[in-house]
Amino acid sequence: MLGLLLLAAALLTWPHIKPITRLRPKKNRTIQVPKWFWTLAAAAAICAAAGIGGLVAAAVIAITIERILKRTSQERDQRNAAEALSNGLGGVIDELRTGAHPATAAEGAAHDTPSPAKEVLTTAAATSRNGGDVERALKELHQPLLRPAVDRLARAWHVSTNHGVALADVLEATKRDLDQRAAFARQVQARMAGPRASALVLAGLPVFGVLLGELSGAGPLHVLIGTAAGQALLVTGAMLLAAGLWWTKRITEP
Repeated sequence: MLGLLLLAAALLTWPHIKPITRLRPKKNRTIQVPKWFWTLAAAAAICAAAGIGGLVAAAVIAITIERILKRTSQERDQRNAAEALSNGLGGVIDELRTGAHPATAAEGAAHDTPSPAKEVLTTAAATSRNGGDVERALKELHQPLLRPAVDRLARAWHVSTNHGVALADVLEATKRDLDQRAAFARQVQARMAGPRASALVLAGLPVFGVLLGELSGAGPLHVLIGTAAGQALLVTGAMLLAAGLWWTKRITEP
């Protein structure tokens, strides 16, 4: 254990100044520590304090939380991108109603639309201006955040091109569909705030129970850290807690 602590201390104090940094003015010199140094140092500290079981349990919880946060961020980006595309389609529809060419309408709306929705409208404008297949161009466009919305837009363009339906009408229907889906997602997010908060409270109860046991003199930390059975229980508890957090995330998302 002493060797692990010394290794962690050495990693934290390891000089990592690049040669070019030493040529800079003294006030601009900084010590850069790679992220994996911090990860290794934290792993060594946890292993020294809580054993291998504590290290595995911490890794399971950390990976689960990181994936939940990443998924939440991705969902937020998808909602924002879909709303931006809906707003951009509104501009296209307005231009089409005034008699503008589809390429001109899409290109004009793209100027006021943020990415990645801007790339979708720009692709549609360029393809339409060159007389290409807009449906195919949209389906081949790589936009992970807007994949379902782009597919619906491609089908709308197909209906207008192959069946003679006014493009403004089918785009308006597509925009209405995107708006309804966004409103439903916001409604689900608002209604699931309570269950998510309850799940977080329940997830913290095991930690509170261990702390309460320590304060009452039962010594649960000694069992969890100092015995083989406790280490196994620590890993099992962490896996069950991670499964509960991930399942809660899945059933409360739109």
